[in-house]
Amino acid sequence: MKLVVQVKLLPDAGTASALWETLTLCNRAANQVSRAAFTTGIIGKQALQRLTYTAVKQLGVSAQPALHCIRKTAGAYATLKANLAAGNYGPAGSKRRERVEAEPIRFRKDAAQPFDDRSLSWQLDARTVSIWTVHGRVRSVPFACSPQQAKILTDHRHGESDLVYRGGHWYLYATCEVPEAEPITPTAGFVGVDLGIANIATTSGGARHAGKQLNQVRHRNRRIRQRLQRKGTKSAKRLLRKISGREKRFAADTNHRVSKMIVTEAQRTSRGIALEDLGGIRERVRLRKPQRVTLHSWSFAQLGSCIAYKARRAGIPVTHVDPRYTSQQCSGCGHVSKKNRPNQASFVCTSCGFAEHADVNAARNIAARAAAGWAVSHAADDAAEPTPARRG
Repeated sequence: MKLVVQVKLLPDAGTASALWETLTLCNRAANQVSRAAFTTGIIGKQALQRLTYTAVKQLGVSAQPALHCIRKTAGAYATLKANLAAGNYGPAGSKRRERVEAEPIRFRKDAAQPFDDRSLSWQLDARTVSIWTVHGRVRSVPFACSPQQAKILTDHRHGESDLVYRGGHWYLYATCEVPEAEPITPTAGFVGVDLGIANIATTSGGARHAGKQLNQVRHRNRRIRQRLQRKGTKSAKRLLRKISGREKRFAADTNHRVSKMIVTEAQRTSRGIALEDLGGIRERVRLRKPQRVTLHSWSFAQLGSCIAYKARRAGIPVTHVDPRYTSQQCSGCGHVSKKNRPNQASFVCTSCGFAEHADVNAARNIAARAAAGWAVSHAADDAAEPTPARRG
């Protein structure tokens, strides 16, 4: 499986200036390639390379970085094409889709730039890298990383690394191919995980990871952004740029910590992990405006992906179940009714009287559905296996 290891570069002033000029030039070249692709309709990697390689080289970009500028542009158009086909920019004829299709893709001057081993080399023991710049090769650029990151880089680094400038600091995002652990058989069942807004995640074992702090941060940041946008001054726009991404990083850190605890619980108890299949929830659910804002800022997809990749590394199976009625069904007797939910946090079965926190009850239903589905699917697999012929 692929992992991305992020390390922080520690360049001096001269090296930082060279890196900035390199990043700016590469993205100027990518924008030139993008205009050519938009004008001609040629977006394949090889065809686009034949069309634009000479022009990119004339800008002063070396051979390998020039190829990566072209491939980065081709990849961006392939992603755009896939998004258009999936309807992510709206149906044909919509204003948003027409606006996207009306102009070429543009790259920011500080957009990330990929480097391969010909233009970037790692000296992991010395914690330094050597990288191509517009002023030639810059050697012995120090970087900082944890011992765990260093071990992953030493053992599994494979492929390209992206040079990233973010928040006034330089980073390298290195791609690593990490082998997956041998998958376990969930003999003890599944850890059901109910994802929500009041509680980010609740497990069938009763662990609740509250979302109150995350929602408070989001509401505060939204009020700050609204005030600054109404102001519209240069200093307000400067502050908006400064705080951009802060909420996203906070949510990502929260999701990583919550997913690590869930995977650790499953690993400790030799169980699999069961999640709800929440694909398309934003289109299905109808809510009032304040609730829509909360739902659309809810990063359940990121939390689900964090759980999935951590589980794969640990060899823990992850399954998705039908989410319908998990919050209304009694995990004790199976009775389903809206009246089982007297309020958001409580569950009281009107049939058998079973009472539990609503999210814990839902998580137990998710775990039970996963166990039933696993038993059925693996029973079918066992039946399909040929029976060994008898001797004699």
